Amino acid sequence: MTRALVIGEALIDVVERDGVVTGEHVGGSPLNVAVGLGRLDRDVDFLTHVGTDDRGRRIADYVEASGVRLVPGTTDAERTPTARARLDAAGGATYEFDLEWQLSGTPEVAPPLVAHTGSIAAFLDPGALATAALVDAYRASATITYDPNVRPALITDRDQVIGRIDRLVERADVVKVSDEDLHWIDPSRTPEEIAAAWQAAGPAIVAVTMGGDGSFAVCAAGSVRVEAPEVEVVDTVGAGDAFMTGLIDALWSLDLLGAARRADLAAIATSTLADVLGAAADVSAYVVARAGAELPDRAALRRR
Repeated sequence: MTRALVIGEALIDVVERDGVVTGEHVGGSPLNVAVGLGRLDRDVDFLTHVGTDDRGRRIADYVEASGVRLVPGTTDAERTPTARARLDAAGGATYEFDLEWQLSGTPEVAPPLVAHTGSIAAFLDPGALATAALVDAYRASATITYDPNVRPALITDRDQVIGRIDRLVERADVVKVSDEDLHWIDPSRTPEEIAAAWQAAGPAIVAVTMGGDGSFAVCAAGSVRVEAPEVEVVDTVGAGDAFMTGLIDALWSLDLLGAARRADLAAIATSTLADVLGAAADVSAYVVARAGAELPDRAALRRR
């Protein structure tokens, strides 16, 4: 068990600013995490659902160039998904999606050390139920990491989606979520209140990102907060995925991943957790200083 398994959507981000398309980038929250880990020299399998059209081949080439292995059987979609990312003056993005999400069969992978999922793959039918079943199956060997990464434009049944989020939170070991997502999930409570409740429901760590206001995390030993690094923001596409990548990578470096290490992860000290958040924030800061979700390799991260 030396590999990560990432389960979720891959797509093409069509980036638009002031009504003008400025480019197309390979994207998708789980894809960004898979590629981010691959570029940091982690061994990664990626289970997704794309086509064999030009955009699908571009995604496959991009993933494999980052050292990530596409799980066999993930290129059978009728068309490759897209997301139109409209950027505001501050570089913030809103999305409009054209995609379907489904999974079939059992992935041809060995039991992973860490299994990550989130975003569209964890709530959109028909694939969401298969995603949840795989999380349950791989929990016997792996640390489960989860990022809700809510996409309201795709949600027609809010209560159903919140129920699915709650279930995955309970099964996860590490949850990363933005304060914006928490406001959508429950506007009546503060991010701190929700994070504490989620952590009590099962995860060892619940980390919350707050954009330029930094991040905080809750664990059994208490809570910690770190400031966001100073950086000139180009756009925020992929910022949360970069943070998730950094979390997983930092915990991996500390030998805290895998089901056999679940008790050690649950006992993480607040000082160690603060270092983990700082490492995740550095990966995110690298990404927001560049156009698109351009995840760093290890050398680029060290130079930063």
